[in-house]
Amino acid sequence: MSRRALNDLPPDTFDDGRAAAFEDADEPDASLTAEPSAEIDFDFEPGAVQAGTEVIRRFWNTLPVSPGVYRMFDHKGDVLYVGKAKNLKARVGSYARGQAHSNRIARMISQTAAMEFVTTATETEALLLEANLIKQLKPRFNVLMRDDKSFPYILVTEDGPAPQIVKHRGARRRKGNYYGPFASVWAVNRTVNALQRAFLLRTCTDSYYENRTRPCLLYQIKRCSGPCTGEIGTEDYAAMADSARAFLAGKSNAVKDRMRTEMQTASEAMEFERAARFRDRIAALSAIQGVQGVNTQGVEEADVFALDEQGGQFCIEVFFFRNFQNWGNRAYFPKADRSMTADEVLGSFIGQFYDDKPAPRVVLTSHAIEDAELVGAALSSRVEYRVEIHRPLRGERKNLVEYAQRNAKEALARRLADTASQGKLLTALGQALGLDKAPRRVEVYDNSHIMGTNAVGGMIVAGPTGFMKQYYRTFNIKSEELTPGDDFGMMREVLQRRFKRLVKDAPRNAPEAAVAAAEGGPPEPVPEADAMDADAFPAWPDLVLIDGGKGQLEAARAAIAAIGVEDVPLVGIAKGRDRDAGRETFFVPGKPAFKLPPRDPTLYFIQRLRDEAHRFAIGTHRAKRKREMTKNPLDEIAGVGPSRKRALLHHFGTVKAIERAAYEDLAKAPGVNAATARAVYDFFHAGA
Repeated sequence: MSRRALNDLPPDTFDDGRAAAFEDADEPDASLTAEPSAEIDFDFEPGAVQAGTEVIRRFWNTLPVSPGVYRMFDHKGDVLYVGKAKNLKARVGSYARGQAHSNRIARMISQTAAMEFVTTATETEALLLEANLIKQLKPRFNVLMRDDKSFPYILVTEDGPAPQIVKHRGARRRKGNYYGPFASVWAVNRTVNALQRAFLLRTCTDSYYENRTRPCLLYQIKRCSGPCTGEIGTEDYAAMADSARAFLAGKSNAVKDRMRTEMQTASEAMEFERAARFRDRIAALSAIQGVQGVNTQGVEEADVFALDEQGGQFCIEVFFFRNFQNWGNRAYFPKADRSMTADEVLGSFIGQFYDDKPAPRVVLTSHAIEDAELVGAALSSRVEYRVEIHRPLRGERKNLVEYAQRNAKEALARRLADTASQGKLLTALGQALGLDKAPRRVEVYDNSHIMGTNAVGGMIVAGPTGFMKQYYRTFNIKSEELTPGDDFGMMREVLQRRFKRLVKDAPRNAPEAAVAAAEGGPPEPVPEADAMDADAFPAWPDLVLIDGGKGQLEAARAAIAAIGVEDVPLVGIAKGRDRDAGRETFFVPGKPAFKLPPRDPTLYFIQRLRDEAHRFAIGTHRAKRKREMTKNPLDEIAGVGPSRKRALLHHFGTVKAIERAAYEDLAKAPGVNAATARAVYDFFHAGA
């Protein structure tokens, strides 16, 4: 790996043997030393492209002909582009041949001040590394996968006293069988609820399960078979868990046939209550299959990717099919230059999509992506089976792709319409609040607590496409000097922490002359036609809304002024009399308070923003309060892990009994050594 500053580059010396590096070139490689072609269609100064070309030429001189990944950096050290190559020397040299480039490539070359390279053993490794780096670094000129939330799965555990069925996200560290992915949490919750009714598996945690002395409410309403208290035998419960696994693995008809046989047998034996239970379980399984939407007959496992492009924007609809069932879909709106082709966007997106998740055996696409075999080999290297990437031309597979593409077209049309409406609302908001221009990034802050306990602050963000949930932030109020319930002090802490981090991570108004001097020349003008920069969502807010009146607003203003930020517009929103919506009063520093007309659409928009901030803050507070209420004191003792905590609870029954126990009694508990007994005793008797 190598990265060198511009003034450390070797001289621009190209020997006569360089032609061997460009095995894919049609023209003699003397173009590397030629001037840029006069036919290049630049929308900015060609001199900037020539300077970037010189940078690339100097790096090209020492590159190997092996596979690898290259990165382009601007003069600030930000990554412009990440690419992979079968032959680094040939690929990087293609940027410096002087031949005509698209405006996007020319802009990228013009801003390149340094490069960095990583060689790999194979092109497959280069492809995997490229996808990983794009997701981490988010370069401006790459296709970027904007929605990067993990997908939910259903997990049937194997590591506890009795198999448990739960929703799961993230790394698969727990032992058990994972089924998915599902497109939404709603789909997982609905399926888990139906499986509870069908197979009566427990959903409770191990600690709750191990401390039960009588069946819980789920047993009473026939959503659990009560293995915690022995209401069902171990073998019978294991058989039900196996049936659930078989159903989720695609053997649904066999499971239902077995239940029908059991129901018929119970009915013939005049065990009508038992027969009714099997009837209800069959109905629950039928409900799961009946709301799947589009199911398949010949496609057992596949992901379907369909792309649509309108107005320079892209939408990729992804459908998940597992076990001949449709497990949901999700629309993505990747960030890509409008000059890129559909197959380029789709190919790059698929590489990033499977960077942190296993691919199915079949991936169906609406466009023939470049290097499909290479991408398939890269995905196959991560799993124990062959991954096929295929663009179907006929049959059921083609119908699935067309169905996904219709959904992509409709989703993109809705997004474009919503964006247009959102743009009008932001323009009206700027006019109503006296801003110089329509805000692109609006931040709204609110606090939530109960008498000062479990206090949290919430920040929500709205932009041209609506609520930008990937930018939401929560702030646990940490200051010990605050009086419980001091809303003004909480707001000061939240705003100070937010803007201190912002000043550190994304400083603005930096002296351009100083930057230019450090780089050895005047700053390059930013071309107005650079749509990639124009579409970038700003890190700094154009407007900050505070849920509160004069006091909250002044606390916010003083907080950010103390760290040198005075040019961010602040507006306080005080609720009306009796907290009625539509009677809000607005406070702006240096201006008299005012109200908006009761039926003004801008007022409704502001109410939506404020309500979203309130929902987010109070939801975070409730989650924190719930964690505190269910917190086990044993969790706070260093050296007491899950197994020793379980041993103590098994021996003493309750935490209260552990707290009252003498040191000698603690040391006698099975699985507890003397050091652990001393730590537990000292924790509960500190200061006694």
